[in-house]
Amino acid sequence: MAFTDRALLALGALAGLLGVAASAAAAHVAGADSLKTAAQFLLFHAPAIIAVTTLSAAGLTHRTATRIAAAALVLGLGLFCGDLSLRALHGSPLFPMAAPIGGVVLMAGWLLAGVGALLPARG
Repeated sequence: MAFTDRALLALGALAGLLGVAASAAAAHVAGADSLKTAAQFLLFHAPAIIAVTTLSAAGLTHRTATRIAAAALVLGLGLFCGDLSLRALHGSPLFPMAAPIGGVVLMAGWLLAGVGALLPARG
C-alpha cells in the first residue's frame, strides 16, 4: 500500500477520533449545537474516507480519482468541522467562509468518489 493511502487511512481514523472527542465535548458545553453537527460530520465521514481509500488501494476504483476524493473529504472536514468547532468552543471562526467552503469541498469529494467508481480502474 502506498504512503498516500496509509496517510489517508490515518486521517480517516483521526476524523473518527475527533468525532468522538467532539461528541463528548458537546455533551458538556451549553448550546453546543454546532459542535454536535461537527461531531456528526466527522463520525459520518471517517468510515467513508477509510472505505474510499481502501477501494482505491485495492485497485477496485480509479485510483487517482478516489484518492483525490478522499483528500477532498479530509480537507472539507477540516474546514467545515474546524470552523464549527472553533465557533462553539472559542467564539471565533477559523476564517471567513471556512464552513461554506468546507461544505462545498465535501460535496466535491462525494462527487469525485462517484466518478472514481464509474471510471475504469487501471490494471
